[in-house]
Amino acid sequence: MAELHLSGVQKIYPNGYHAIHGIDLGVADGEFIVLVGPSGCGKSTLLRMVAGLETVSDGTIDIGGRVVNNLEPADRDIAMVFQNYALYPHMKVYDNMAYGLRNRGMAKDEIDRRVREAAGILEIEPMLDRRPNQLSGGQRQRVAMGRAIVREPSVFLFDEPLSNLDAKLRVQMRVEIKRLQRRLGITSLYVTHDQVEAMTMADRLVVMNGGRAEQIGTPIELYDRPETTFVATFIGSPSMNLLEGTVAEGGTSVALDSGASINLPDPRADLAGRSVTLGVRPEHLTPAADGSGMTLRLDLVEALGADTLLHGHLDGDERRLVTVRLSGHFAPGQDSVQVAATDAVHLFDRETGGRI
Repeated sequence: MAELHLSGVQKIYPNGYHAIHGIDLGVADGEFIVLVGPSGCGKSTLLRMVAGLETVSDGTIDIGGRVVNNLEPADRDIAMVFQNYALYPHMKVYDNMAYGLRNRGMAKDEIDRRVREAAGILEIEPMLDRRPNQLSGGQRQRVAMGRAIVREPSVFLFDEPLSNLDAKLRVQMRVEIKRLQRRLGITSLYVTHDQVEAMTMADRLVVMNGGRAEQIGTPIELYDRPETTFVATFIGSPSMNLLEGTVAEGGTSVALDSGASINLPDPRADLAGRSVTLGVRPEHLTPAADGSGMTLRLDLVEALGADTLLHGHLDGDERRLVTVRLSGHFAPGQDSVQVAATDAVHLFDRETGGRI
């Protein structure tokens, strides 16, 4: 096991493109860190730099007390699980798992012990004599994980390992990966674009945006207190509603551009007259008595069983889309509903998007 430290890590390509901007990150021994963000944000590039598949333009990567910037991937004591499994199609499962150990000149008995032990952990012992084309996607992913486990690395690296699986299997596999990581206690860095996957698996999240670490923290910290509008809308499904307005005199409410008003739970007299972006999550909007709160013109009602999602636009602002999450059912046939915010609201600077 080992700690992983990134200090001022940058990636600048020969054409001048700045892919990674000075990332600082410390991963504790046995911690499961998830890098999450939209396509092109730099998360896979950062993972590949840790793996040694991309060079570091500036800064240092330290694994277990060793700076590994100039070490080959095989010398970094890491194991990587890829999106496409990267299994040898002509080899049986046993040989796929044993291949890397044989290349290192490990004794046959030790190879056999490690392969069978990993196969037992992953419950793939009956498949050791099969070839990859005889396995399902989930089984192939287990084999890929087994190949990583047998190396007994200091750090696990996962590059969107579940993206090729169907929705039901993804849920099952993310539970298995997290359970396995806890059992083995191996420091792990996991890349995904799926924020639900990130929220459910991570000890801590790193939300990437434009090659920068927008915010680092536990899933609940990022959900409850996003530091920017980007994090606010990226973390959470459905995403946080963002509404533009101006803090009223006395700081007790925000007058929205649509003409409605949202009360603030804590008066902010210091912000009176300031243009802000108000954030409120769908579950923190509730039906209100007629004449209070905001009028939401309904476009779509999604009945999900335990929850119901109301999607619509604010009366007075056709462009401003709002989602409300209700517990239970919603009477059909209505074309509008009055909603008001609870005390869980967030204020952001309208220009910078930073939390106020």
